[in-house]
Amino acid sequence: MSNFPPAELDAIARQIQTPYYAYSVQAIRARIASLQNAFRGLDVRICYAVKANSNLAILQLMALHGVGADIVSLGEMQRSLKAGIPAERIVFSGVGKIAEEIDAALAAGVWRFNVESADELQLLQRVACSRGVCARAAVRINPDVDARTHAKISTGKAENKFGVSIDEARRWFADAASLDHVQLDGLHAHIGSQILDLEPFRLALQRVEAFRRELVEAGHAIASVDIGGGLGVVYRPGIDTPIEIADYAALVRDTFAEFKGTLALEPGRWLVAEAGVLVTRAIRVKHGTDRQFLVVDAAMNDLLRPSLYDAWHQIVPLHGRDEPDVAYDVVGPVCETGDTFAQGRAMPRCEAGDLLMIGGAGAYGASMGSTYNSRPLPAEVLLDDGRYAVIRRRQTIAEMMAGEQFPQAWHET
Repeated sequence: MSNFPPAELDAIARQIQTPYYAYSVQAIRARIASLQNAFRGLDVRICYAVKANSNLAILQLMALHGVGADIVSLGEMQRSLKAGIPAERIVFSGVGKIAEEIDAALAAGVWRFNVESADELQLLQRVACSRGVCARAAVRINPDVDARTHAKISTGKAENKFGVSIDEARRWFADAASLDHVQLDGLHAHIGSQILDLEPFRLALQRVEAFRRELVEAGHAIASVDIGGGLGVVYRPGIDTPIEIADYAALVRDTFAEFKGTLALEPGRWLVAEAGVLVTRAIRVKHGTDRQFLVVDAAMNDLLRPSLYDAWHQIVPLHGRDEPDVAYDVVGPVCETGDTFAQGRAMPRCEAGDLLMIGGAGAYGASMGSTYNSRPLPAEVLLDDGRYAVIRRRQTIAEMMAGEQFPQAWHET
């Protein structure tokens, strides 16, 4: 975690209250450049998965480097546009799009919609007709491939809620002439997240390409193929072995060698996860009957992944002292047993007041945060070559309650 010098994190902690998130501009820039270089020479549109980290400053960084956006809500679209990402570089995904969102996206002029059900396709047709425009769409196919990742982030198996079968997609294209306000000319597939094995990608992409060729032979023009995201990162140093980006790019080049249209990528976690940390302070050490609890001021409302996915995150004390290792259960203040970051984790002995850094927190950290237990959302800062900027100040308790009110008027139901 060389992008996060302990002295810098300590200096920031003296200025703003912990817990706080810190993101490295240099690390994100390096990932963007690596991806762009790997696909140089191809007609590729990189659309960052906004759900991974939707802070406006992160989105602005993407925009400045020519990266588009993969969105799943109206809010994510508005964030992306405000950050400077052009509408023509935005793709709208998600299983639950509603008419209001579709209408707003059409008005903004987003590049295309990844359609996930027959009902959604008909809704897109109706909304586009009412607006008098033609929506460009891709069908999200479910290739029924096991991504070999956590069950809760697997999206490409038949039992998952995402996409439609190839058989159903085939019927959509056969009836495409009836859609006078939808141009169905794309394919989309995304099989899951945190994938560390190239084989699931190989199998899924081969199925997508075989279907694309079938459609072309049947007379259907396919202008784009969106191959999703899912590239894994290192959460457990020495254990997690990510796919080399050059190997992934070579697979894509080989699989789609005959395709002359636009390829779209939807990286999220891979771009930002390792570029972010959560800085927290030890409140106390509690000695249990047979365990030692290191109680910190961050909690599951700040970083949900360990509680939701049993996710492993590296935890590093920043005190710099030469201390013997102690096995701690690292826990937060929230009144849930699940508010646990690690169990029996060996680390140098800590004391109340010590800072700790939780690694791999740049993706699905702040973006999944909540105010559970009436805990304000933490601050976020951006680090760049020895300087930092606050990109979201810590929420105050008054701000947290601002949308609530006592009953002012009662209305008949």
